[in-house]
Amino acid sequence: MSRVAKKPIALPKGVEINIQADTIVAKGPKGSLSIGKPAAINLKVENGEALFTTEDAALIPLTGTLRAILANMVKGVSEGFERKLELVGVGYRASMQGSDLNLALGFSHPVLFKAPEGITIATPTQTEILVQGADKQRVGEVAAKIRGFRPPEPYKGKGVKYAGEVIIRKEAKKA
Repeated sequence: MSRVAKKPIALPKGVEINIQADTIVAKGPKGSLSIGKPAAINLKVENGEALFTTEDAALIPLTGTLRAILANMVKGVSEGFERKLELVGVGYRASMQGSDLNLALGFSHPVLFKAPEGITIATPTQTEILVQGADKQRVGEVAAKIRGFRPPEPYKGKGVKYAGEVIIRKEAKKA
């Protein structure tokens, strides 16, 4: 077995895992998430821990992947995930209009982004965007879509960037 697959997943209080024949469902205070499971991979839940096992040597890498995904699901339904974005540039602003995100990014028109189901978008300040949700993959995908409207450019650093992201600057032309 891979090292990742051997490691048990600790289940926090309030998180419940239901195992059907071909799906695994994790329920918690932040919501419910599910994933498909091959029949040759077994999952045991006992003493507040979940452990994957398999007899098929070809499925050992898949078992490690499934364990990592389930660990993220457990963390998501108990604590949730968030990505913070920053707007850098003169006149670049973000605001919420109901459940829609309204972005002023230097275009001739405002950019409206509708938050998908299960994702919460907040704007603590005009230059910060907070994307939150239980599903790690969807939170990252939504943050990447918002960043894709105006990715940071290398000359002035203007655009939508992740919090803590370092933009490598280029030198301008010399006369």
